[in-house]
Amino acid sequence: MHAAIVPFPGTNAEEEMIAALRFVCGAKITRVAHTERELPIDVDFVALPGGFSYGDYLRAGAIAKTAPILEAVRTFANRGGLVLGVCNGFQILVEASLLPGALLRNDHGRFDCRDIFVRTEHRGPFSPEARVLRLPIAHGEGRFHADDETMKRLEGEGRIAFRYADAAGETSRNANPNGSREAIAGLYGGPKKNILGLMPHPERMTEPHHGGTDGALLFRAALDSLKAP
Repeated sequence: MHAAIVPFPGTNAEEEMIAALRFVCGAKITRVAHTERELPIDVDFVALPGGFSYGDYLRAGAIAKTAPILEAVRTFANRGGLVLGVCNGFQILVEASLLPGALLRNDHGRFDCRDIFVRTEHRGPFSPEARVLRLPIAHGEGRFHADDETMKRLEGEGRIAFRYADAAGETSRNANPNGSREAIAGLYGGPKKNILGLMPHPERMTEPHHGGTDGALLFRAALDSLKAP
């Protein structure tokens, strides 16, 4: 795996993403500045890490979406390349219309930082065999919203990747940390479900000293999908 990491001013989780990809996947890493207009020619994985791009002014991800590198990411994704946007990366992908819907303020109005559970829904390149994963969240604008027509399409096309759930895999209001519609925690996009936007941080749960390794399952699934014929 050759992974391009694309940070923006205010990104703060790129080192964790790099460490996870190296530890889990043995990935070669190239940092690509947001001001660049091209990705390395042999890249097969692009990650937009979490943080607070441009201080989350206007809306989270609303300024970052104008960065020159986003057109290269769009072209890469349209060709079927794997793209992962975590937390602020998810917000940027939505703002850039690479994923549908919107990410709004948490319904309780607070920044939330803790471990939660997600349930694997529809299959895709990032989907592990495990049905329930424990992953950390750290966001203030993670509430996914879309209109009825979009929700129907996402469900019908199998693009809901992960839902918030409890440890047993059951969805409920108490298990939904931000009020996301239909408890959506992660979405697939792209022509081959090759884009994943995910609010929880799998890179922060990949080694035993993190307190768990469920996040590593997601990265291994992506690596396996790259190896598949």
